Amino acid sequence: MRHDDADPSPIDPLERVTWALRRTELAVQALKEQRLRSLDMAVAHYALLISVHSEPGLTGAELARRLNVTPQAVASLVARLEGRGQIERREHPRHRHVQELHLTDAGRAALRAADEVIDGVERQIVDSLGPDAGAQLRALLDQVAEAVREG
Repeated sequence: MRHDDADPSPIDPLERVTWALRRTELAVQALKEQRLRSLDMAVAHYALLISVHSEPGLTGAELARRLNVTPQAVASLVARLEGRGQIERREHPRHRHVQELHLTDAGRAALRAADEVIDGVERQIVDSLGPDAGAQLRALLDQVAEAVREG
């Protein structure tokens, strides 16, 4: 196989905005994982709890789509949180084969504790940037999300 040293792109891939977004996401995720560990919680658990809190009655399939994970991954997360007494399944009022997910009191308490941890991560980022730059970053990230949704 011939190795071509020619640069495939005029832009250094490590200088791309998309790569900067990825590096940032990985760093933020790692910090959240580290901080949530004290609560014996992973970021995936937090994401599931906050999703069910925001939209009580979601099904596993709906959660999988919102969290961009497989239904099997959601089933595993739900089983773990259900085992901890933080999530409960309830039969859908009209469709008996559909299970809705709801937080329990223990789930709401776990979410409150995790939210304090995540607020600390948020404060660390905003304090580092300053309030104006923090607000500007949020607006720019919203613009990026909108730009990629439009195709």
